[in-house]
Amino acid sequence: MKENIYDQPEFFAAYSQMDRSRRGLEAAGEWETLAAMLPDCAGLDVLDLGCGYGWHCRYAAEHGARSVLGTDLSARMLAEARRRTNPSAITYRRAAMEDLECPDAAFDLVFSSLALHYVADYEALVRKIRRWLRPGGSFVFSAEHPVFTAQGPQDWEYDAQGRIRHFPVDRYFEEGRRTARFLGCGVTKYHRTLTTYLGALLENGFALRAVAEPTPPQRLLDTVPGMADELRRPMMLLVRAEAAGKTAAGACG
Repeated sequence: MKENIYDQPEFFAAYSQMDRSRRGLEAAGEWETLAAMLPDCAGLDVLDLGCGYGWHCRYAAEHGARSVLGTDLSARMLAEARRRTNPSAITYRRAAMEDLECPDAAFDLVFSSLALHYVADYEALVRKIRRWLRPGGSFVFSAEHPVFTAQGPQDWEYDAQGRIRHFPVDRYFEEGRRTARFLGCGVTKYHRTLTTYLGALLENGFALRAVAEPTPPQRLLDTVPGMADELRRPMMLLVRAEAAGKTAAGACG
C-alpha cells in the first residue's frame, strides 16, 4: 500500500479542521479559476483521482454528469465523502491512482485536485490517463506549484521577530522526493519542474488548453487570516489538457 498519512487519526483530525475541509469549494482559493477551466459536465463520464471528501465529485454530479467515479487511497476520506451524501451518479472506490486500472476510452473528463504531487511517477500516470480518455476528452488538474515544492519543507523564512522574510526556493531542477511539513507532520511529496508537468502532457498526445497560477479571490483575502501572503509566491498550478486521437471504448471495471 502506498504511503497514506490521511488515515492516521491525528493527521486526519487536524485536516478535518482546515477551512477548506469544513467549507468546501467556497473556501478553496483556487476554485474560481479551476471551475472556469472545467468543461460542461452535463452527460459526461467523470473520473476524480484523489477525490478526498468528494467535493468535486458532487460538483460534477450536480452539474449533470452521467457518471462519476471518485477514487482515493484514504479510507477515512472516502467514508467522509459518502457521509456527505452520495448522489446516485457517484461511485467511490479505494485505490491509489498509480494502481488504478480502467479500460481505454472510459471517461470524458479526468480530474485531480491537489493530489499529483503525491505521485512518484507522474509521467506513467499521464500515459494511463491518456488511454482512459475518449478523443476530445479533458484532463484537468491542480497540483502544488514547482516553486512551492522545490525546497522541501514548504514554509516561509522568518526574521528574528517571527515576521515573514521570503519563501525559499532551492534544488528546483533536482526532481524527486521531498519531505514537507503539513499540519505538523512530515509528509512525502514529489517535486517536478514545470517543464515536466507540461512536457509529459505534450509528449503523450495532449494539447494544452489552459494553464494558470491562481491567486485567492478578494473575498478570501479580506476574511481569511494569512491568505494575503499567498500573493507573495505561487502555491498551485492549474492545467487543462485535451486528448486527441483514437482509443477503444470501454467502461471502468
